[in-house]
Amino acid sequence: MACLALALCAGAAGAQGLPPELQSAWKATRLSTNALSLYVQEIGGPPLIAINATTPRNPASVMKMVTTWTALSGLGPEYAWRTSFLAKDGGVVDAQGTLQGPLYLKAGGDPLLTVEEMWGLLRELRLRGIKNLGEVIVDRSLFGQVAEDPGAFDGAPNRPYNASPDAMMVSLGALRLVFQPDRVARKWVPIIDPPLQGVRVEGDIQWSNAACPGSPAVSTNVQSAGRDVVVRVSGTAAGSCGEFTVYRLALSQPEYFSSLFQMLWKELGGTLARGLKAGKVPGNVLPVVWRDSETLADTIRVINKKSNNVMARTLLLTLGAELIGPGATAETGARAALGVLQGQGVDTQGWVIDNGSGLSRGGRLTAKGLADMLAVAWRSPLMPEFMSSLAIAGVDGTVRRRLRNDEVKGMAHLKTGTLRDARALAGYVLGASGKRYILVSVVNDDQSGAVRRFDDALVSWLAAR
Repeated sequence: MACLALALCAGAAGAQGLPPELQSAWKATRLSTNALSLYVQEIGGPPLIAINATTPRNPASVMKMVTTWTALSGLGPEYAWRTSFLAKDGGVVDAQGTLQGPLYLKAGGDPLLTVEEMWGLLRELRLRGIKNLGEVIVDRSLFGQVAEDPGAFDGAPNRPYNASPDAMMVSLGALRLVFQPDRVARKWVPIIDPPLQGVRVEGDIQWSNAACPGSPAVSTNVQSAGRDVVVRVSGTAAGSCGEFTVYRLALSQPEYFSSLFQMLWKELGGTLARGLKAGKVPGNVLPVVWRDSETLADTIRVINKKSNNVMARTLLLTLGAELIGPGATAETGARAALGVLQGQGVDTQGWVIDNGSGLSRGGRLTAKGLADMLAVAWRSPLMPEFMSSLAIAGVDGTVRRRLRNDEVKGMAHLKTGTLRDARALAGYVLGASGKRYILVSVVNDDQSGAVRRFDDALVSWLAAR
């Protein structure tokens, strides 16, 4: 079959079939067409461009579109995660407020449970007269062994984007380091939030009198010091920038949660005799208090617009737990996601979903297959929920600083993907004619960052059609 007038057939060797505006933009990248997979289609109409469209490539964070769509369509927009405390007979206390037997915590895999929400849940326990606890047994069996070395991907183990998922995760497992300016002493005063016992900051951020150049350059190194954890900081920050914050990983998810629980429980006036341990909720206990999360429809807006890795990984595990069974792993989550897509008629040949976040060297999608998925999503009654999770060109999310000219701003809902050797852009573009287009662009190359201007030109071209 001959190529369309404005298209290249999959596997074509050059970009000469692109319209003139895009030909020059592509040539400016100096990338080989062999590194590009591109598919553009009018919704309900023929494809406009197809280059290497069936070649599997690493989509970086565009993989999150797959995770969020399969979860939305597989679990429903009103799905919520429940975190529950249970005890024998629903919680029996004596005159001193001592709970009879252990307190059980059934972890529900909530991907965005905050410190404030956990505090509120513990406060509900105190309101029910529970003050003194013997031990707390945490049941994480919804997920299997999913913890990984946070430094394995890129050697940056203290960066929040490398956090491991966990069925009992609070505030993504990250510490907030706040640096307040002491203008009299010309120094920076660090504050750890939450102020977990055994975690401290050492080192010094140098004070600068320069005009604020933007985000301060702060280096951190997390080290063990006996039973304590030390976050060593260094760098320079201009006093004119004012207070600033960085987020870092310092503890594993179970260690973070155990320390946080004990801190909050003590603040609420409670006592804990024997600490926390792992275990399973037995069949003879009843709920005492629980909390349901925000809906899945609300949660995927955070995942896609902010491109949150650990939330996406947790969502994939949730899908696996619900569709295949407890003890979910990345493998069962991927299997569940592929099952949803195959049931929708999406061609997933060559796909490797891996951990569902795109923070991976092994993930693979095809441009044509992903475009098929976006077409399925567009025809679905769930289209508004899915589309609203994507970043709006020039407005919010990861494309708030791109495509801000009047003709394009607000005309595209997109997901970006960025790794050292991969760049991707996918989503929907509304043309000036009122027609809507699907685009998927993926480049795998050591110089893949050069494709950004081409991708922006592609979106602008579609918005003008």
